[in-house]
Amino acid sequence: MRKVDLEVPFVEKYRPKTFDEIVSQNIAIDNLKKFIKSTDIPHMIFTGPAGTGKTSTALLIAKNFLKDEEWDTNLLELNASDTVRIDYVRKVLKSFVNQNIIKNSTIKLVILDEADNIPAQVQQALRRIIEKTSNNVKFILLCNYINRIIDPIISRCAVFRFVNLSKDKIIEKLQYIVKKEHLEIPSDRADRFFTQLFFISGGDLRKAINTLQMSVALDLIENLDLNEIFKISGFLDEETLNNLVEALKTKDFLKSKGIIDSIENLDSRNLNRQLLTVLPKLNINLKQEPIFRAYLGDIDYRISQGADEKIQILALVAKLIEIIID
Repeated sequence: MRKVDLEVPFVEKYRPKTFDEIVSQNIAIDNLKKFIKSTDIPHMIFTGPAGTGKTSTALLIAKNFLKDEEWDTNLLELNASDTVRIDYVRKVLKSFVNQNIIKNSTIKLVILDEADNIPAQVQQALRRIIEKTSNNVKFILLCNYINRIIDPIISRCAVFRFVNLSKDKIIEKLQYIVKKEHLEIPSDRADRFFTQLFFISGGDLRKAINTLQMSVALDLIENLDLNEIFKISGFLDEETLNNLVEALKTKDFLKSKGIIDSIENLDSRNLNRQLLTVLPKLNINLKQEPIFRAYLGDIDYRISQGADEKIQILALVAKLIEIIID
């Protein structure tokens, strides 16, 4: 296999360079193309799941309006999870929007990623800044959950919704990268490999591409160790998952608990997804399946709010055993 250059992340190397390269977002992109024909663009919110092209689209808009020499002076990129606090909004952001436009550009842009993680109090400060900025300063807010953005900000923005990518589109992009990087995937396992990358990604193209690069970096491609790729991605390997299924089939809670306890780096969200895939293998009461899926959602929420991960997973296992028919 030809040596692959891993110095540049694949997600950056193959980031879309034109709007037409954005995958599966035709409605949002078609409308955006109309907006950018004018310099009088509105403030915008891009909302949708992770890895669907929101950041790439925002950067393409910036490239459409800013020349290379204006990039550092007339564009401000912020990640709300890391830097956006009240003091930062008041000082850095306010300072940026109040500066005179440098060079010949007619517009300044603020790209605010993960805006739904900004506390409501800070969003109120952000709203006031947006209200007072001149017409040549435009905000692009990126978020996964628009319901976490306060209404006064939403009402001042044009909202563009980005949708989940299909399995076919994600695999098509992965195959394109494999071809460009001259990676040799064993033909008899290629379909399973790409399907596995899609499952690991959960529909997040960025995560799928990163997992592909991680597999290359760890030399897992040449011998295509699918189990190892699963393990390094935080999922149960095939043998452990099969052992758990067999324990569940016999309604053996203690054995199931032993398997859960043996997992070194438990990732509850990934385990929950794998449990959903094995439901057809279990003889469960079909009337109880929707209730179980709702319960799984409750478990996921509790863990996200700080509940003990292992206790919640064991509660889920107990619930699953309860609806298995003898």
